[in-house]
Amino acid sequence: MKILKTILLSGLLLSHINVMAEIITQEIFIDQMVKQHDFKKTYLTQLLKKAKLKKSILKIMSRPPGKAKPWYQYHKNFLGNKRIKKGRKFLTENAVALKNAERTYGVPAEMIVAIIGVETFYGKIMGNIRVIDALKTLAFHYPKRADFFRSELEHFLLLTRKEGMDPLKPKGSYAGAMGIGQFMPSSFRNYAVDFDGDGTRNIWTNKVDAIGSVANYFKQYGWKTGEAVIKPTQIRKSAVDVLLALKFKPQYTLKKLKQMGLLYQGSESDNTLGMFIDLETKIGTTYWLGFQNYYVITRYNRSKHYAMAVYLLSQALTKN
Repeated sequence: MKILKTILLSGLLLSHINVMAEIITQEIFIDQMVKQHDFKKTYLTQLLKKAKLKKSILKIMSRPPGKAKPWYQYHKNFLGNKRIKKGRKFLTENAVALKNAERTYGVPAEMIVAIIGVETFYGKIMGNIRVIDALKTLAFHYPKRADFFRSELEHFLLLTRKEGMDPLKPKGSYAGAMGIGQFMPSSFRNYAVDFDGDGTRNIWTNKVDAIGSVANYFKQYGWKTGEAVIKPTQIRKSAVDVLLALKFKPQYTLKKLKQMGLLYQGSESDNTLGMFIDLETKIGTTYWLGFQNYYVITRYNRSKHYAMAVYLLSQALTKN
C-alpha cells in the first residue's frame, strides 16, 4: 500500500511540476511578445487561456516513426485517377490565376496545382483543428520541438494581428499548417501574397491568393524557370553506396557525380549542380538525377518520395 501511495504521490508531484513549468514557460513567452512586439499582456494571457490543450496532437507527435513505405507503395496515395481528374478540373477552373502566377513567378501552373493536390486534395482537406490550439499544445507541451513551435506561435500571433484576423478562428492541421497550400505561420508571413489585390492574404478560401502564395514560395526558394526537375540516370554498380552517402541537396556538379559513378547521358553541362535519388520499384531500384527545381519541391517536405509524387502528378495533369 505504501508503495502504491508513493507512486500516486510521485505522479501527482510530477503532474504539478509539469503544470508549473508550462505556466512559467507561457509567462516568459508572453513577456517576450509584450517586450518585442508590443502586445498587451492581459490580452495574450486571456487568449492563451482560451486556447485548448489537445492531447490527441501529442499522441500523434509522440508515435514512434513507422517503417517508411517503398516508393511503389507511397506513390499510390497521390497519383490515383481521382486526384488527377480533380487536378485537371482545378487547372481549368483557375486558369486565369494560374496563368498570372506562372507569368509573375515563373512556376508552371501544373506544379502549383500538384502541390495543392498533394497537400489538401485541392482545398478539400485542410485540417479542422484551431491553429492556436495546435501551436499552444506543441509550444508548451512537446519539449522535443518546443522552440520551433513557440516560434510558429509567435508568427501566428503576429500574422493574425497584421491581417486583422481573430486568432481563435483559423483552422489547420495538427501541426499548425494552414490553408489550401498548408503554410506554417512563418511561411505565411514570408511567402503568402494578396494575389487578387483585395487587401488581404486569404489562403483558406481564396484560391487566387493560395495559388499566388504557393508560386511565390517556390520562387523565393530558387525555382529556375524552364529548367528540368528530375531525370532518370544509370550508375556504375560499385558506386551505389558512395552516391547514396551524398547530402540531400544539389551541391555536386555533374562532373563530380560522373567521377563518382553516375552514368548520366543528358545534355546539361558538367557544371550543372545535381543530387542523387534512388526510388524502389516492384522490379528493382531506379536512379535519378535531381536538379535545383527538385530540391525546391523538398522545401515543402524534405522527402524524396514527396517531391517525386508532386513532380509526377504535375506531369500527369497535362498529359493528353
